[in-house]
This record gives sequence, C-alpha cells and structure tokens, in this order.
Amino acid sequence: MPAFSPEGGGPTRGAVADAADFAACTSLIRDGSKSFHAASLLLPRQVRPAAHALYAFCRLSDDAADTLGTDRAAALARLSARLDAVYAGQAMDHPVDRALQAVVRRFDLPRAAFDGLLEGLSWDLSPRRYQTLADLHAYAARVAGTVGVLMAALMNVRDSQRLARACDLGVAMQLTNIARDVGEDARLGRLYLPVAWLEEEGIDPDAFLTAPAFTPQLARVTARLLAAADSLYRRADVGVADLPAGCRPAIAAASRIYASIGHRLARAGYDSVSVRTVVPLGEKLGHLAGAIVWSQTVRTGEAVSGLLGAPPLAATRFLVEAAARPGGVPVDPVPATLLPWEVADRQVEWVMDLFQSMGERDRRNSGRPLAAADFGLSGLQGRAFSSSR
Repeated sequence: MPAFSPEGGGPTRGAVADAADFAACTSLIRDGSKSFHAASLLLPRQVRPAAHALYAFCRLSDDAADTLGTDRAAALARLSARLDAVYAGQAMDHPVDRALQAVVRRFDLPRAAFDGLLEGLSWDLSPRRYQTLADLHAYAARVAGTVGVLMAALMNVRDSQRLARACDLGVAMQLTNIARDVGEDARLGRLYLPVAWLEEEGIDPDAFLTAPAFTPQLARVTARLLAAADSLYRRADVGVADLPAGCRPAIAAASRIYASIGHRLARAGYDSVSVRTVVPLGEKLGHLAGAIVWSQTVRTGEAVSGLLGAPPLAATRFLVEAAARPGGVPVDPVPATLLPWEVADRQVEWVMDLFQSMGERDRRNSGRPLAAADFGLSGLQGRAFSSSR
C-alpha cells in the first residue's frame, strides 16, 4: 500500500469509496494511533471502518498542525478545502477523503464539528494561553469534544443528553493529555495550564516556559486539572453505560485507559515535567478486558441520577446543538443474530488472541510469555467462552 501523503489529490467528481480506501484508513490508525486502534477493535464491525475513516482524517489534521518546518496555517487551510469538497460530494483523490465522504453521507455528520476541530488546531499555531479552566474547555471542546460528538453520531446517538456526555469524555481526555504533557509542551514553547491557577501558586508563566521545572506548586496545578478531568469522566460514564450495547466496550476501554494516565501521574507525585507518564501494555490490556466485562453487566439507567441529564459544558453546547436530531435515540448496530453473550465471546476472544501475540513477542524478548494471570484475568477465558466452547 502506498504511503500516505498529507496532501489530497485533485477532485474526483462522483468518487465512491471502496474497501481499499477504508483499509488504508485502518493502516494509518494502526501505525499512528495504537491506543485508539486497540480500543476500536472492540467496536462492532459495522461501525469500525467508519470510526477508522473519521480518526484518519483527525490524524492528518493533527499532523498538519504539529509538523515543524511546514506552513501549518496553509496546511490547515488545505484541510478545510478538502472538507468543502467532501461535503460537496467531490472528494479529493485520496483514500481518507473518499472514505470520509462516504461516512459523512451515511451518518449525516455535522460540518460544525470538523470546523471546530480545525479551529482548535489553528489555536496551536500561535503562543495562545488560557486564563481560566473555562477558556481551556473551549480549546479542549474543539480538539477533542468534536471527536466525541462525531463518534457518538457514528453510533446513531443523536439525542442531546448523550451527545453532551460524549463531549464530556473528549474534553476529559484532552485535559488528561495536557496534564501528562506539561514538560513536553513547555519545551516546545506551549502552555495549556490555566494561567490564573499558575499565578495563584506564584508561578510566573514566562519564567516557567524559559526554564521548565517541577515544583510542589506546579504539582498542585496539575492535580487540580486532573480533578477537573475526573469529574468529567464520571459524567461521561453514565453516557457510556447508555450507549448501544455493542459500542460500550470500545468507548469504556478508551475512557479507562486515558483516566489511568492521570491515576499513574498522581501516584508519581504529579511530576509531568521530568518524565512522561505511560500506561504499560499489561495495564492497557487489563482495562480492555475490564471494559468488556463491565459493558456486559452494567445496567443502563442504574445510578444515572441527574448526571445523564446534566447540561453540556458551555464550551461544547455548539457541538451538541449541531449534532442533535429531533427524536434521536440510540440504535444498536450489533446484528440481531448476535446475542449479548456471543458479542462478549467474540470481544474477549480478540483480547485473548492479543495476549497470545504479545506472549510470542515477550518470549522473544525475555524468554517468558505473558499470561492472562499477569493482567488479573485468570478465569475470564473460561467464563467468556462457556457458551460456545
């Protein structure tokens, strides 16, 4: 398969995406976004290709904004032009564009979400700062809440309450990213922590960017940001529990993996300047398997209280309004021929296959294969396969 170029080709009037285009999107995600690719494998087969096409475009957008040595403003302008062509039904001659056009038409994806994404990425082109948490929410809504609302639309979730919770999850993930990357961003001349919080701790933003250093004061700011993220994860959880059954495992897994970044950072004393927090593979796999089990046992509507109906963040309201459709209700995309325990079997089988492949890799590296017990999963395989083996 030829390598991807961030540039689209010429317009291809009436171009129709084929299996090769979607396969190219999957390849791009597998190589460039391994955590999402792993979680996406838990999505129903009918949703997975569309999710890969969506994330492939987001990946190209992110790369255009982050690639040094290029005219990033011009790159984002070209991406906006490519979206114009997609929404006009004249996608550029590029696998991602053709696949995205098919997905936009099939799921009636709101253009406002893509525009919001590109707007947020454009904010990274200048040394923009965020005075308050609300200001930071506005940025996170654009670079991550947009993806949350688009993924919800792929699952045929179009009611305002669940769309708001999808945005909460995207914003929570972005706040976690920011907390994890404080030092890395500072060394690139970027500062995303709320300036008001820094000043309350006696930290001068300019001095910090000149010589990034970890201090107890900075730890308190990072802890505060992660607490804000955790409150949004809790709100998002009730929305995940109310997703179509076949879609819950992937979204729950992504949420758990991202939240665990913050938890590991907390255990390390909130130092994200000296080191970059990474979730080990074993822990990721544990979250994947745990999400599968949880998704099959959670009772929708249980312990929802007022969280599902909580209003959207002010920063994400425009996304919810753009994506909502009158009378929108979740529609389970899992085929009726698959019963819930059969869905669980197939998902857990994938996890066990992954254990096996990682075991082979580990055996090459250290002589001892990984086992389910290494992830606290002993006994899971027998339960999961009991209905079919």
